[in-house]
Amino acid sequence: MTLNRKLERRLRSAVREFWATREAQAEHQGVSTGMKDAGARSAVTGGAQMNGFVNLVRDLLCESGLPRAHVYCERYVEIPGWYRPEKKWDLLIVSEGTLLAGIEFKSQVGSFGNNYNNRTEEAIGSAVDLWAAYREGAFKPSARPWLGYLMLLEEAPASTSAVRARQPHFKVFAEFRDASYEKRYEILLTKLVRERLYDAGCFLMSNARAGRKGLYREPAPELSFQNFIASLLAKAIAVARTERG
Repeated sequence: MTLNRKLERRLRSAVREFWATREAQAEHQGVSTGMKDAGARSAVTGGAQMNGFVNLVRDLLCESGLPRAHVYCERYVEIPGWYRPEKKWDLLIVSEGTLLAGIEFKSQVGSFGNNYNNRTEEAIGSAVDLWAAYREGAFKPSARPWLGYLMLLEEAPASTSAVRARQPHFKVFAEFRDASYEKRYEILLTKLVRERLYDAGCFLMSNARAGRKGLYREPAPELSFQNFIASLLAKAIAVARTERG
């Protein structure tokens, strides 16, 4: 299923904002201190690159009938964990003391080898921590909340080329053998959804040149933005209708 034209334009605008923000942060990093971070890190340490996606999802939720006051971004986004006191989510929906949804918005540009493992551990750990807290009644009287994970990966030779897995003692699972980082992320998000650690995942790829025009690619139909937002809005619309009576 493809996006309608209006939603496609809005998603492309979020992609453009991502790359424009990175470029602006890289240019302004160190203006006040006279020092710049090494390499691409200057565009990473500033944060806010994913705000276009966060704002898009927030706006779609509100347009579906969910009160804006129930959607939290930037502030008041901490909820209890089981293995730690609290965890910040990029977007939360909390209505009348009920946790409805939590979403993570992540990206990776460069440093694929190091950051892939970090992103993987974060994604799994955040979900496991939340579900343990839910099991122990941290969010009662909430019913099972909806969890989502949106990932944008830089499309580059280093992210799309085969990567050899290290197997000094035991063989890795077949799907990981010679899998690029693009494929590894696709496998990760697919398994996270199928194992029900997350209710939906979205996987986008783009690069700085095409991204300035808002161009992106969706490697896996199962992880499309259309599927992601349809699942989330179904939850939000049901809640909004219930609250209206």
